[in-house]
Amino acid sequence: MRLTRRGDAASNEARKGVYAALDLGTNNCRLLVARPIRDTGAESFRIVDAFSRIVRLGEGLAQSGRLSEAAIIRTIDALLVCRDKMAARDVARARLIATEACRAAENGAEFVARVRAQTGLELEIISRETEARLAAAGCAALADTAAKSVLLFDIGGGSSEIVWLSPGRAAKDGQSDGQVRHWTSLQLGVVTLAEKFGGAEVSFKQFTAMTELVVSELQHFHARSSKEERCGRFHLLGTSGTVTTLAGVHLNLARYDRRRVDGLWMSHAEIDTVMNRLRGMSYSERARNACIGPDRADLVLAGCAILEGIRRCFPSERIRIADRGLREGMLLELMRADKSFA
Repeated sequence: MRLTRRGDAASNEARKGVYAALDLGTNNCRLLVARPIRDTGAESFRIVDAFSRIVRLGEGLAQSGRLSEAAIIRTIDALLVCRDKMAARDVARARLIATEACRAAENGAEFVARVRAQTGLELEIISRETEARLAAAGCAALADTAAKSVLLFDIGGGSSEIVWLSPGRAAKDGQSDGQVRHWTSLQLGVVTLAEKFGGAEVSFKQFTAMTELVVSELQHFHARSSKEERCGRFHLLGTSGTVTTLAGVHLNLARYDRRRVDGLWMSHAEIDTVMNRLRGMSYSERARNACIGPDRADLVLAGCAILEGIRRCFPSERIRIADRGLREGMLLELMRADKSFA
């Protein structure tokens, strides 16, 4: 299978109109395949296929500095599924990215070469800045355009991206994905925190220590963004498994439903309530919850601690939940480059 990359001519893409975006993170491997929707008056696309699997590529990375053989095998198995899905949908234009695990690992480049040899897929290890920008591109449509400032955050497995947006200014200037004023990337994610502090059973002391570490790591960004103009419509905009899980638990969903979660507004008090509820659950109770499951049961409290640290540094009365992010950002950028919305 040959995939047309970003720099190739757009004639093939315009003819076929099938795009794919793959995000290989520290914890998950996610794929979206979509077609642009034209003549709707807005930039949009229709998802024709999707795939998500928890692979824990970064498992043990903080201790060893390397991607383990078991994690590599799990990940390549998932990537083979992605390759076959893209081939079945006749994808002509794709971007396939890898993030913190591959950035940090001594054998990250070796892993990318092995993926190429075994799957034919060309992974691109992106910078933290690119990751923050793609998150903004994928989520900014959910920001309140009447707000002078919005804090976007993406809690990942090995890192967390924080972006200060000015959606009102962006709307005035005709920008479609928000105006990025400041950004930072914390080398803290749900996998790294859970491995350091514990994830299956988390005491009050452990949760407090995780939260305080996040607060400490955010101080430089907090100082840089402190002079930015805010207003009464300031809010947080979160994208990650952590916030979508919180939303699902808050809604008491018997089965996770993206349609009910993506775009959901939650109040400060509602976030407090659901986080306290999660902290009161045992590991087995979290594992049995339909919106958490056994694959996330040992990670969700680390994610809650990261969110709590963000909330302490940037208090807000409301947060909007986004079940979208890097993949959507990549798809939009590819389609805009091909003038698919013209």
